[in-house]
Amino acid sequence: MTRVAAIDCGTNSIRLLVADADPATGRLVDLDRRMRIVRLGQGVDRTGRLAPEALERTFAACREYAAVIKELGAERTRFVATSASRDAENREDFVRGVLDILGVEPEVISGDQEAEFSFTGATKELTGRTDLATPYLVVDIGGGSTEFVVGDDRVRAARSVDVGCVRMTERHFVRDGAVADPPSDGQLAAVRADIEAALDLAEETVPLREAATLVGLAGSVTTVAGIALGLDAYDSAAIHHARVSYDQVKEIAERLAGATHAERAAIPVMHPGRVDVIVAGALVLLAIMERTGAREVVVSEHDILDGIAWSCASTE
Repeated sequence: MTRVAAIDCGTNSIRLLVADADPATGRLVDLDRRMRIVRLGQGVDRTGRLAPEALERTFAACREYAAVIKELGAERTRFVATSASRDAENREDFVRGVLDILGVEPEVISGDQEAEFSFTGATKELTGRTDLATPYLVVDIGGGSTEFVVGDDRVRAARSVDVGCVRMTERHFVRDGAVADPPSDGQLAAVRADIEAALDLAEETVPLREAATLVGLAGSVTTVAGIALGLDAYDSAAIHHARVSYDQVKEIAERLAGATHAERAAIPVMHPGRVDVIVAGALVLLAIMERTGAREVVVSEHDILDGIAWSCASTE
């Protein structure tokens, strides 16, 4: 086994996984898995730059993670940065800060690389399941982008498009610094139009409608699953591999879109950092299910973070 540390820094959250990985058996044993919502992508869609306060929130999380990695004695560390840092003019400030704190340079990966890591992380443990037909369509709904990957034992096609829960919220729901409470019909229609346009782009590369099983990743999907399951608190074990029907997703998306900030915040499984962006995230999931005709989504807690860990373990 190799002890590895994987860090996934996205638009909304930064996550750490320290695990013992055995590529020979396909076993990945978690030692520490944690997440902090830092909103690194705050304002990037509008300004093209990473905000100083967003960088400091991210660096604070990095300092916490550096202490965990040292304590657990990880042999290899890999830091992957995704949508927000790809888009920012001042991404070198981000790179230098991470390198100073963690001693590793963040890899600002392409959307295609992001998609492949997500696919590996989500599907590695599904191999051999007779109740889930292939090919899979893995969708990773992030803060700034959404990745679409179709494959079975390997990736067949992948595409990343710039539609995510933070990007859509900031573009359409924010007025004069405040998030609409709740969003208007016009704002919801504008988000749906952007999502449909993004799906058109994705479908140019990825045969979305040919997949037999839809696998959904990341916080928007897991939060919708927690609501569908009626959980009193967020329970990763209960959410992992839950199967949520199209009818449930539609009902939840519509309920969230009509709710106030306070009503969404009162939902037991809702992370405080997702209250403002969950409406857009749920709408992305709903639109994907409508476009593909999926009757259910299989929810995975294992995603790009696990894919990064596997890539780290296999590095010679």
